[in-house]
Amino acid sequence: MAKEQEENGNGSSKLLIELPLGEAAEGFELEKAICSHGLFMLAPNHWDPISRSFSRPFRLTSPPLTVTVGISQPPTSSSSTLYLRVYGASSLSPLHRHSLLNQVSRMLRLSESEENKVREFRSIVEALHGEEEATEYLRSFSGRVFRSPTLFEDMVKCILLCNCQFSRTLSMAKALCELQFEIQHQISSSKAAEDDFIPKTPAGKESKRKLRVSKVSIRIESKLTESKVDNSVSELQLSQEPHDFVGMGSFPSPEELAKLDESFLAKRCSLGYRASRILKLAQGVVQGNIQLTQLEEDCKETSLSSYDKLSQRLRQIDGFGPFTCANVLMCMGFYHVIPADSETIRHLKQVHSKSCTVQTVGRDVELIYAKYAPFQFLAYWAEMWHFYGQRFGKLSELPVSDYKLITASNMKHKKIATRKRSKTSAEE
Repeated sequence: MAKEQEENGNGSSKLLIELPLGEAAEGFELEKAICSHGLFMLAPNHWDPISRSFSRPFRLTSPPLTVTVGISQPPTSSSSTLYLRVYGASSLSPLHRHSLLNQVSRMLRLSESEENKVREFRSIVEALHGEEEATEYLRSFSGRVFRSPTLFEDMVKCILLCNCQFSRTLSMAKALCELQFEIQHQISSSKAAEDDFIPKTPAGKESKRKLRVSKVSIRIESKLTESKVDNSVSELQLSQEPHDFVGMGSFPSPEELAKLDESFLAKRCSLGYRASRILKLAQGVVQGNIQLTQLEEDCKETSLSSYDKLSQRLRQIDGFGPFTCANVLMCMGFYHVIPADSETIRHLKQVHSKSCTVQTVGRDVELIYAKYAPFQFLAYWAEMWHFYGQRFGKLSELPVSDYKLITASNMKHKKIATRKRSKTSAEE
């Protein structure tokens, strides 16, 4: 039974939930599962490279409740459990606990179907490459690609990834979470009118401004245990307090976004034309025209026919073109289509010496990665992520302030000088 924890004598409570990994335990590494896609860098996510722990606010349902949760993995080679720390709570209702577990499971792809895909992909890589040194990055890739706790958040963030450098995507995601904080604390339209709500994250200044260090359907319920903190876990991991999300809320809900004025949303969060698309998406969800639960249910069968049907439905949403649809469907568990954009073209030119263009990139990626079917995207992304690491250093060790350096222009040069976060500097 869950018990209130008071640590460091400060009287604050935290609920520790042990989450068994089940069939996913073999070879599972939290660091690889989280630091596997640029989505992990977007607010309100926060990865701490020192404690190798992750934290963010989670919005639980029935009834609505927002809690900050830290996720870590005991530092043992045979660990088959994740630790979820729910800060500021001594207990969760069964419905809240179920909601949290579902969201963590989705985010880390802990379902039985996702685990089967991981194993299939690894088998294909092993059959094709064996112990080839040149493709070690494929074998070391976890096969899990980080995604958001909810489909709605994934859909919005896939919109944010379109037609801009990653530094601006970071800025827009952060601004949306700041806006949610303001909505939550009722810093609303009256202040907007008074101050004209000048955006805190202007689009043209991301590269110059100093970013603040921001801070299963595997029947998991029956295996869930809530317990006191285990003394065998490293002191560093267990002494971690939640990241300070000061001035930043969770990711905004469809209900919060749907009632906003488009021009206000565009200006406050520097979204440009994306504001209209995000607003229509949120309104479609609230009005029941876009059934997120049904979309999630329909993607459980990841066949070509189900992909085509889901793609057609997504294309009916305003602003959901081929790239955004492919990214959203990747988040939903389809890996046979590669979302291709200018960064894909750069990668094929630089790594594969392909004379690639917008017109040929779709055919080019099909030819290069066809042997990995139906996991072409996983092979492509393992390769892409590997070369990002070569340029910028191990991505899980980057400080938040260096995330903005991950741009296409910087990928064209030799390894970028980045600052690894040390324990000493982190404690200063």
